Amino acid sequence: MKTNSELFDFIKFYASKPVLFEPGESKLWDDEYISKSMLDAHLNPNHDAASRKPETIDKTVQHLFASQVLKPGMRVLDLGCGPGLYAQKLCQAGVEVVGLDISERSIDYAKESAAALGLKIQYHCMNFFDMEYINEFDAVLQVYGELCTFSNERRDQLLELVHRALKKDGIFIFDVSTREQRMKAGLKNGWYMSEGGFWRPGTHLVLERGFDYPDENVWLDQYIVIDDQGTKVYRNWFHDYSLDSVTSVLAAAGFKTQYVWNDLTGNRFTEDGDWIAIGAVKEEEDESDVRTHT
Repeated sequence: MKTNSELFDFIKFYASKPVLFEPGESKLWDDEYISKSMLDAHLNPNHDAASRKPETIDKTVQHLFASQVLKPGMRVLDLGCGPGLYAQKLCQAGVEVVGLDISERSIDYAKESAAALGLKIQYHCMNFFDMEYINEFDAVLQVYGELCTFSNERRDQLLELVHRALKKDGIFIFDVSTREQRMKAGLKNGWYMSEGGFWRPGTHLVLERGFDYPDENVWLDQYIVIDDQGTKVYRNWFHDYSLDSVTSVLAAAGFKTQYVWNDLTGNRFTEDGDWIAIGAVKEEEDESDVRTHT
């Protein structure tokens, strides 16, 4: 346990603005307790804290099939599948689904849920940066802005892995947050004492601090969590995009941006939206037309 002086110096150090994408505590979403809190958040139908609400998930899957971006019989990879909320709907709509997630607790829940529903879904507990698929999938799905959480280098590495995993003409379906969305959320700057909550089961203190990197369109939400077991720092990084910036990144990775919406339920794209949803095809780079859809 830190002395008062050591604790003060620790907090003072972490009150300073870190360099871009400097990591915090490495064990976060696979932490024994936090993973339970995250699973509970995924499964709560009353908010969008971890997964979008059930009605939004339903609308997303319905839109992707109605627009024929996805079709029955396709083989789909769900990256960061969590407890399988999208994977189940996709499987029920007639596609073959493989789901990857780093949280063992979420994957165990997904497997049990699929078995109870009689759904044949392959789930693997793994970091998707370790995937080694080659030309195996008709589509790759990654929802709720997960691409935004990576540095440029890690993002480009992931896009390379997705590109490799897709068959020729396969499609990468995902969404990213915009600067407009982040400005509405604002910077965190406060503290609270909890008798048991998301971060810890017992009494703990949480110091929240937000940092903005406007030149890079990057934000950081940082949480210093203090309890009688010690002090930990957790960091959630977010890189926001415009349509121009995300299509440029995709083109450099060998993707053609074919579909653009405001969100994955299919709302028509507008420049001032909170989100941008994309369908990008693994295709020759000289075919560069972009179609926006309702």
